[in-house]
Amino acid sequence: MPLHEIHGCTPSDHPRIDRRRLLQAGGTAMFGMGLADLLRLEAHADTARRRAKSVIFIFQSGGPSQHETFDPKPDAPDGIRGEYGTTQTALAGARFCEYLPRLAQRANLFSIVRTMHHPEDRQFRNEHNSCTYLLHAGLAQMPIGDSNASIVNPRQGRFEWPSIGSLIAYAAPTPPGVVLPAVVEIPRANNMRYPGRGSGILGPRYDRWGVDLAPVCRAPDPAGSCPNCFSHDDPNDAARAPGAGPNAWWNNTSCRNAEFHLPSLGEHGTISIPQLNDRASILQQLESMRRGFEAAPLETWDVHRERAMRLILSASRPGRHNPFDLTHESDRIRDLYGREEWGQAFLVARRLVESGVRMVQVNLRGWDTHQNAFRDLKGKLLPSLDHCLSGLLDDLHQRGLLDDTLIVMCGEMGRTPRISPIAVGGRNASGEIFTPGRHHWGDVFPCFFAGGGIRAGQIIGQTDRHGGVPITQAYTPEDLAATIFQCLGVGPHAEFRDAQARPYRIHRGQPIQALLG
Repeated sequence: MPLHEIHGCTPSDHPRIDRRRLLQAGGTAMFGMGLADLLRLEAHADTARRRAKSVIFIFQSGGPSQHETFDPKPDAPDGIRGEYGTTQTALAGARFCEYLPRLAQRANLFSIVRTMHHPEDRQFRNEHNSCTYLLHAGLAQMPIGDSNASIVNPRQGRFEWPSIGSLIAYAAPTPPGVVLPAVVEIPRANNMRYPGRGSGILGPRYDRWGVDLAPVCRAPDPAGSCPNCFSHDDPNDAARAPGAGPNAWWNNTSCRNAEFHLPSLGEHGTISIPQLNDRASILQQLESMRRGFEAAPLETWDVHRERAMRLILSASRPGRHNPFDLTHESDRIRDLYGREEWGQAFLVARRLVESGVRMVQVNLRGWDTHQNAFRDLKGKLLPSLDHCLSGLLDDLHQRGLLDDTLIVMCGEMGRTPRISPIAVGGRNASGEIFTPGRHHWGDVFPCFFAGGGIRAGQIIGQTDRHGGVPITQAYTPEDLAATIFQCLGVGPHAEFRDAQARPYRIHRGQPIQALLG
């Protein structure tokens, strides 16, 4: 039976070596070099061309609206245009949503690709689980046999392509001496179970490390950046506003102080700073974690134990060298990023890439704006993003780190051009009638790129007059992944091998050439 029928892979996954190259490989073996040596040399050549040392991937969970961010349509008819105005950017003729004024002023520092899209069938490209899987895995097609419902759970027989992060951990490992894992996810990682983030056929050694830093948020279906958090179901009745009062719909007092707590060791326990000086306590914690992994493969436990010890080594250093400890940052820098969850996460991300981490994923929750969209975008989501992301850009630029750090930001999809209630006459969780918003739309969505050697100051791609479909070249998650790999020096011929030593090409798409210059 052909390999692709057994494993669900396709012939394009596997590198082809023509007769001439094979003969060259055989010839070089006479001088002590084999095919493996050639591949290592090729990988080294790709690394030599690397512009970015690290990537900060900002995931806008839920799918932000293109109309209310980087592709407004001020001339569209009512019901499509939306409630907001626009603001002129630093680029001639380019306008953003009026509630992104700081980013608009810095548009010369980044580029926007307006024509990302999912080419999958509509049953997949308009749903959170499948779109999230496709984005994180850098794929254009779902695994054979999976549905939007099944993709969130393990399934026997699935051909599991590694996530973008896992392929980075494999192909661009951290330099010797870096104690932290290659890929770290913050600030709410383990309780935000996005599909597609696993290591797949690469194995658990290349898994990302989810680190929960943010305190518990009590918001129902929580969204936004604590203490500026909210729920899209929040009543418009001021008497029921979040707080400690008897009429409040929910109690938000736990979110008033959003200072990050100590890092979490995966999903099975934590080690506090005082315990770092207590060897017996550390061993007790690790043994507790081991019991939590009794049902898991031994390799998985070994990986988590190694990561636990790496955290101990990192956190036991003086505070200013611990990337999770923000107390040694100046008030000016803290204020530049913003004293809320997203700003602190971006600041930790900067410190992690300074520590040698290859990829940091920052999860920004709450962009699924089916209802109360214009209230929540204007009052919560857009101001937080505008402040925090502008602070990250300014700080990296001032420190001379922007050229070495690629920043990528997008959601798993966009939103519908037409504005409507999610259910006419229906009521939300707090009992109020649904207000209008925009709904799932994978036909087009924008993506933000900065640093890492990309050509800044561009608006790439054009959508139709309603912002519903691309009318110029469209790009897929495979192209997004290839662009990230190329910026990190993982070239088009790079490959990896699974546990059975079968080779696979890392690049499945084509880098977005307009970004690379």
